[in-house]
Amino acid sequence: MTKHEPQLSLLFHALSDPTRRAILTQLAKTPTRVTDLAEPTGLKLPTVMRHLSVLEEAGLLVSSKDGRVRTCALVPEALTPAQTWLEDQRVMWEGRLDRFDAFVTALNKENRNDTQTRSED
Repeated sequence: MTKHEPQLSLLFHALSDPTRRAILTQLAKTPTRVTDLAEPTGLKLPTVMRHLSVLEEAGLLVSSKDGRVRTCALVPEALTPAQTWLEDQRVMWEGRLDRFDAFVTALNKENRNDTQTRSED
């Protein structure tokens, strides 16, 4: 798990911004020109380019240039380390909660037994 930590940090940093998430949502539909990605954000092109560089550094997108037109495409498999980490966390917490539930259930059963024993005396 330790070997994926730098990549996880890059992924979660890239996903932490709503503008970047919106860009990824658009790219999930189809590869898109940078100018078309910038348009709905209301941000200036250099700002959008910085967002794109964060996404590219995290491996979430690739870009290609054809003349003066730069197009970006989503790299969906780049989300796998985050998905794996989240699944590991889910399994761990479900196990903890199951053990806690078993403990509380046993404690309640023990308390009921103690209460019954006292009432019989």
